[in-house]
Amino acid sequence: MPEKTYLPCDANDDLIPALRLKQGGAHAIAVTDTSAVNTTAFDPYTRVVSLYATGPVFLRFGEDDVTATENDHYYPAGIYYDVAIGAGSDGAHYTHLAVLCAGEDCTLYISEKC
Repeated sequence: MPEKTYLPCDANDDLIPALRLKQGGAHAIAVTDTSAVNTTAFDPYTRVVSLYATGPVFLRFGEDDVTATENDHYYPAGIYYDVAIGAGSDGAHYTHLAVLCAGEDCTLYISEKC
């Protein structure tokens, strides 16, 4: 049986991923050739973060000591993307995102959604 949801549906009964931007949940990380992490932890009630990078980067989610390397997930420039960060059935919840440039220095913008 599917989980109950309060998300709106379109004419075909497909869910529309409508989440609001969290007040105070905007982050920007200056991305260089040294791994950087968001300085403020994601709120425990945040379920999804939206990402936008002005240059290509490598990403790794984790706790406050997380570090990104060239072996982590590649994320291209100019793509707006939503990522679930946890609090699912297993109770895991990421609090931080580490980022490393995969080209020129750039900025990664993060928006918490709930």
